[in-house]
Amino acid sequence: MSHVTYENLIGGEWMPARGGRTFLNLNPADHSDVVGAFPSSYTDDVDLAVAAAKKAFATWRLVPAPKRADILYKAGTLLQERKEQFARDMTREMGKVIAETRGDVQEAIDEAFYVAGEGRRLFGVTTPSELQSKFAMSVRMPVGVVGMITPWNFPMAIPSWKLFPALIAGNTCVIKPAEDTPLSTLNLVKTLMDAGLPPGVVNIVFGFGPEAGAPLVSHKDVRAISFTGSSEVGSLVGQRAAATFKPVSLEMGGKNAQIVLDDANLELALDGAIWGAFGTTGQRCTATSRILLQKGIAEKFTAEFVARAKALVVGDGLDEATQVGPQINAQQIDTSARFVKIAQDEGAKLLTGGQALKSGPHAKGHFFEPTVFGGVTASMRIAREEVFGPVVSLIEFNTFEEAIEIANSIDYGLSTALYTKDVNRAFTAMRDLEAGITYINAPTIGAEVHLPFGGIKRTGNGHREGLGAIDFFTTWKAVYVDYSDKLQRAQIDNAE
Repeated sequence: MSHVTYENLIGGEWMPARGGRTFLNLNPADHSDVVGAFPSSYTDDVDLAVAAAKKAFATWRLVPAPKRADILYKAGTLLQERKEQFARDMTREMGKVIAETRGDVQEAIDEAFYVAGEGRRLFGVTTPSELQSKFAMSVRMPVGVVGMITPWNFPMAIPSWKLFPALIAGNTCVIKPAEDTPLSTLNLVKTLMDAGLPPGVVNIVFGFGPEAGAPLVSHKDVRAISFTGSSEVGSLVGQRAAATFKPVSLEMGGKNAQIVLDDANLELALDGAIWGAFGTTGQRCTATSRILLQKGIAEKFTAEFVARAKALVVGDGLDEATQVGPQINAQQIDTSARFVKIAQDEGAKLLTGGQALKSGPHAKGHFFEPTVFGGVTASMRIAREEVFGPVVSLIEFNTFEEAIEIANSIDYGLSTALYTKDVNRAFTAMRDLEAGITYINAPTIGAEVHLPFGGIKRTGNGHREGLGAIDFFTTWKAVYVDYSDKLQRAQIDNAE
């Protein structure tokens, strides 16, 4: 079967990897469907891309921020026009259902318009000097060349979270998208170019982490790294970047809890739990992988949740009737199956699912049944480690305080949710849950682009996407203007 061969984008030109190697991008719902062949890049390709970005930085940093914003705004309008085609491309290469990939593209649209507005809001501060006839202020400066490594589960939204704020701040970029979903990032960057982005301002190097990602992280001319992926890889990225004193933004894993109290609106909580657990086939860092149930409602909730999970339609995401798409690759299927066995060995009770789907309409793809475990305790591995698949644990508790303790007992701290009608407990949870995001009467997924996104503990290192991204992609410069026409020595000449 013939397929399209794509190329790296370096300095505004499309070119193959210098070594001539390629890899195939396959549809996870149908292995026989080849989305395209992409370059398998190595260090020399990264070197070319970084050199192009460094050259472009000299002029891009001087473009007024409102003019940079015009390009981003234009890109947002083009994304609106191309939304359906880009969504279909994304479902074909990533697998999640078409309604979700439309949402993924919409997130990039939202990000474009939000960040375009920041072109006139890159504020610094002015402040009185301690000396007479001296003016003091601070301004934001671009960092320089920024390296970006992005995941496969949100292959347009997450690159937009990184690229757009970096660009509005005056940086140039080299991005290495996940090898499982390269086309969506190409579509995004091609849209930026069509909107008027100058050559070399954004460069794409396709390939695998060890061969293309690692040299990007360690490159001497890359001034900062923004990474989204697993905690294990993020730790390696952070260590490697530290050797050359690069600031690093790490957004990594999660083991997110939805707490349901006895007084909750159960129908609402069930809706949220099904969406949070099985949306994106559980392949979100914010996925609801733990549902904490107060004893009074546990039995009723469990029965209904399991029934709803069993009824979910698993299939090709391009079919509008499909509710749960495939997992991204065979490795993720193996991980889900491995954790099913771990949970059973620990004594958890398999309530539904637990198997890969390999026959009939599922024969050519990476499909796994929506899976629910009951009888889970907070100490079990299934309740502590990230699966990144359609596998959810039900944990029962007695008191609200116990629920908070269970929710906080893990090594991650990304997203949390509480369902209750008690405003006092809602505000207590907002204060006490150890996470970067807390939802009240809403599931653990559903972040909006203008709020800070990220977490604590093994989830992240303190930086944020959304609100806060500009802080990472800029550096502060203090500026002093002395118009006294004489030497004035701070902390010395103004001493009494």
